Amino acid sequence: MLTYLWIAIGSALGGVARYACSRAVALQYGETFPWGTLLVNVSGSFVIGLIAAIVGPDSRYVVSPNIRNFLMVGICGGYTTFSSFSLQTLELIRNRDFGEAVGNVLLSVAACMAAVALGYIVGSAVGGARLNR
Repeated sequence: MLTYLWIAIGSALGGVARYACSRAVALQYGETFPWGTLLVNVSGSFVIGLIAAIVGPDSRYVVSPNIRNFLMVGICGGYTTFSSFSLQTLELIRNRDFGEAVGNVLLSVAACMAAVALGYIVGSAVGGARLNR
């Protein structure tokens, strides 16, 4: 039961951070293209990769499952926005902005994969996780 509480608290914090970040980007750059959602997904992918490497079973800083769940499932899960990404991509398609829809999918997937890998590499350097198993 305590695990669920930690995940709920982390999700609330992550959700607030997602809204603040996405809103700030939208105010700065507009909402024609979902730059805020893209930034949230890329930065969230970096952070989850970083955390996985720093507090993973192979790292120097092993933490309790509750802390790991709070950080990765709670905060990162509440922060990243693939449901928003999917809806915004559908709206681009419905508006016949096919090029932007494809660009959003390709850019999001490529950038998030690069960010999670970079986060894991940085986290491995900090936390001592092995890059190869």
